[in-house]
Amino acid sequence: MSGVENFTMVSKFVLLGLTNDRKTQILLFVVILIFYLFILVGNFVIIILVLADSKLHTPMYFFLTHLSSLEICYVSSTVPQMLAHLFSGNGTISFIRCTTQMYIALSLGSTEGFLLGVMAYDRYLAICHPFMYTVAMDKWRQMQLTIASWVGGFLLSVMNVGCTLRLPFCGPNRINHFFCELPVVLKLACADTYVTESIIFGAAVLILLIPLSVILTSYGLILSTVLQMQSAAGRSKAFSTCASHLAVVTLFYGTVIAMYMRPRSSTTPDSDKKIAVFYIVVTPLLNPIIYTLRNKDVHGALVLKRSRLEKKP
Repeated sequence: MSGVENFTMVSKFVLLGLTNDRKTQILLFVVILIFYLFILVGNFVIIILVLADSKLHTPMYFFLTHLSSLEICYVSSTVPQMLAHLFSGNGTISFIRCTTQMYIALSLGSTEGFLLGVMAYDRYLAICHPFMYTVAMDKWRQMQLTIASWVGGFLLSVMNVGCTLRLPFCGPNRINHFFCELPVVLKLACADTYVTESIIFGAAVLILLIPLSVILTSYGLILSTVLQMQSAAGRSKAFSTCASHLAVVTLFYGTVIAMYMRPRSSTTPDSDKKIAVFYIVVTPLLNPIIYTLRNKDVHGALVLKRSRLEKKP
């Protein structure tokens, strides 16, 4: 009976957040709220423009609409709660809400890892094999790759969160983070976590290192092809695009790998939440700018949309 009680003893967690200073909390509330609104607006604009302009009905923009939808869901699974806690100064969350948030955030983050790999592969086919691109990336293949990304992310997260919830949580219940993230919650388990950590590490290899390998290989082949271009302007444009994309990928994968594939013994009390800020807030803010808002096709679609609205009586 005591074993059962151990599993149900913790009914809520206390999120310590980014800071305990009230003035800093209010300042962070304002800054993060602005970032959150920019993320939502930027990604919604991308989705609307792609749906409205037939010229953007291509594989690249199909994947980008999924990335934008994913980013909206991803930040909305964590940031509103963070804002509420910063505004109220109270970081209490129930055990059920905590585990739900942990699963949703992990699933969406895992899906983004797979989707970024798919997008890099799409660019590789388009640039290195333009004559076979239309056949190799037809609508059915686009759907297959997208569905595989979403299903893979959510299924692997079921395994990770399921293994974590099998452990007893009998106290303490204070989480030194601003949302319920699996590695941080795992530290509070009242049992040996070695097997669970090994499973999470193995899943992280599939979710992070395999797509990252695809991305680096794809961009390496793209750069090799670009170097053979005769046009200096074409090379400059391609290098600029690749550098921008790789900057976002490096920021996302670098911080997530530091969180999920670093030995738990090497972490410091505040390092996890500082790392998480980058892939929860910063990367979703940069993605619309890097992938589409700097793109001439998107600019053209935006101008066309605006001119249509102005012509309406």
